[in-house]
Amino acid sequence: MTQVTDHRGGVQSLRVPIPDNPLGHTLVYVLDTDRGPVLIDTGWDDPASWDALADGLTACGTSPAEIHGVVITHHHPDHHGLSARVREASGAWIAMHAADASVVRRTRENPPDRWYAYITGKLIAAGAPEEHMAPLLAVRASGRMRTLPGFDAALPDRDITPGELLDLPGRRLRAIWTPGHTPGHVCLHLEENHPAGLPGRGRLFSGDHLLPEITPHIGLHEDPDDATVTDPLGDYLDSLERIGRLGAAEVLPAHQHAFTDAASRVRELLTHHEDRLTDLLTHLAHPLTPWQLAERMEWNRPWDQIPYGSRTIAVSEAEAHLRRLVKLGRAEAVAGSDPVAYVAV
Repeated sequence: MTQVTDHRGGVQSLRVPIPDNPLGHTLVYVLDTDRGPVLIDTGWDDPASWDALADGLTACGTSPAEIHGVVITHHHPDHHGLSARVREASGAWIAMHAADASVVRRTRENPPDRWYAYITGKLIAAGAPEEHMAPLLAVRASGRMRTLPGFDAALPDRDITPGELLDLPGRRLRAIWTPGHTPGHVCLHLEENHPAGLPGRGRLFSGDHLLPEITPHIGLHEDPDDATVTDPLGDYLDSLERIGRLGAAEVLPAHQHAFTDAASRVRELLTHHEDRLTDLLTHLAHPLTPWQLAERMEWNRPWDQIPYGSRTIAVSEAEAHLRRLVKLGRAEAVAGSDPVAYVAV
């Protein structure tokens, strides 16, 4: 039986499992409106996850067929994965920030072989060793490239416009653009009195932007059709400060559990990233490639215990931190290095 939590005031959450992932589940929120229930995120596209979503909706007194709309905090498959099935069951609209909708569109338009070529090139440029590249190169050589999660995600029907109230009759839900984890990540501020009378300004559906005990992944946004030099970590830190000033009474995140004192959690994360950048400068006393830097960074387990796929994600996070250091003038690329190496300045 799917675990359902009543947050009162017409807000419930249910746990939708993420297969083979230490996060365990995504918290999907069910928001009552005058036109029917609206979901905030949907969960991973998997039969067991769909069953959990449907069972949870039944426990909430509704069903997939009765969903009026779907609001997506960001395009990742553990949030957007089941959106298409919900729309097929109900005719619900799907809303997403235009930046993430663009990622979904380009991802659908690029065939798997182009994605594999792009990822291969990125890893080689980051200094990935032969043993890491071998499985990827073997898949490309075989021509049996599988479709990865998110490659055929649903195209949204509506854009979420930052700063505006969403069209949800009977509710005041305002979108706040919080890029960093993805280019179009949004938090959603429920501008209504807290049902338990907690002090502060309403409740915040924070997606992956603000979590109570873990730090969201901030990496480079992979996209073979977009050569823009972005600064996702800088975007994330700026977004965190905006959320910290909001003064929400309670945060309803997409993972783990609800919590209060968002400002304190924001301060912890800002301090964490500043400490991490300072630590990386120590490593960069000598030139290192992004891969070499990732090997030396502190993760939730030793590098030799990090699975293959997670190492690729870790290198992307190392690159995002390097981008931030370069933009701040605290590191630079070593001229002529191949693969490119970076050093503190």
